[in-house]
Amino acid sequence: MAKKTQEFNKSLKDLNATDLKARIQEDQLRLKKLEFAHAISPLENPMNIRGLRRDIARLKTELKKKEMGI
Repeated sequence: MAKKTQEFNKSLKDLNATDLKARIQEDQLRLKKLEFAHAISPLENPMNIRGLRRDIARLKTELKKKEMGI
């Protein structure tokens, strides 16, 4: 699992702030759809919701780093 996270973080380094914002919006929309689908009928793998929430948090962290100039 750590290897997937490292690869995800490396891919974020190449994105600029506008791309990160767009990706965050897309993922938040996808998260809402997943949560809605899960409320209606249980998902086959509800851990996808957790993973997507964590990916959004990673995106927001990288965006904040870029805005601060770190």
